[in-house]
Amino acid sequence: MELGVVGLGRMGQIVVERVLTEGHDVVAFDIDDEAVATAADAGAGTADSLSALADRLGDEKRIWLMVPAGDAVDAALDELEPHLSGADVVVDGGNSHFEDSVRRAESTPAAYLDCGTSGGPAGADLGFSLMVGGPEDAYETMRPVFDAVATGPDGHDRMGPAGAGHYVKMVHNGVEYALMQAYGEGFELLFEGRYDLDLEAVARTWNNGAVIRSWLLELCEEAFREEGSDLGDVADHVAGGSTGTWTVWEALEREVPVPLIHQALAERFASRRDRFSRRLANRLRYGFGRHEVARREE
Repeated sequence: MELGVVGLGRMGQIVVERVLTEGHDVVAFDIDDEAVATAADAGAGTADSLSALADRLGDEKRIWLMVPAGDAVDAALDELEPHLSGADVVVDGGNSHFEDSVRRAESTPAAYLDCGTSGGPAGADLGFSLMVGGPEDAYETMRPVFDAVATGPDGHDRMGPAGAGHYVKMVHNGVEYALMQAYGEGFELLFEGRYDLDLEAVARTWNNGAVIRSWLLELCEEAFREEGSDLGDVADHVAGGSTGTWTVWEALEREVPVPLIHQALAERFASRRDRFSRRLANRLRYGFGRHEVARREE
């Protein structure tokens, strides 16, 4: 299959590399020339505009958007629209709001798949978890590419109609907030508690057979190993919050209580008073997504 990839940041480059590794062809585009050069070095063909990318793909275009949620998605679709038909498939692999995905599915000439993507830069080696919404026939058409980008056939599935993929990813992120908060509070109690503990050793021990073992706990171990049990100069500032906010809004609208997710979101917004739990959450975002770590000023 030949896939057009639009957006060559960390995640977009991983999509390019994994698709190429599985023997598919890629045509890549980004407004950043260095990012395009990186994709070319990996073996991708390149285009200097979205129109040129569409022309290179010919009939039955398969296009994967990995651009920031919001206006950037709409701008890319507006530019691609004259080149799209019902025989084409467009995948939105970013963190779009599910209602935006429903709107785009209705207005885009191509079949539109909203694809929630989880796994962060670790997906370069392991593959992503992909939560897909949209027409079943379009999903089946893209299955070989999803197999390549995901951890394998079990790493992706069609969640339902348009919007369902990004809806599931939204709730996934809400759960992620709550899990990070729980680990942060537990380790804060250990740090402030009765014993002088090596928190890296605690995390490593818990990760070997304990009920609460997980990848996030592995990232706790990494954080304590690299920053120390006191987290060094990691700041009490946790960025992000849009998907968690969407999750809480949806819970309020559906009258579903989500107190843990709501509290975790509140902790992010309140990250003005120095808290160990938020400092760990700050560092964990680097672990799973290589997001920049805010540091305390000396």
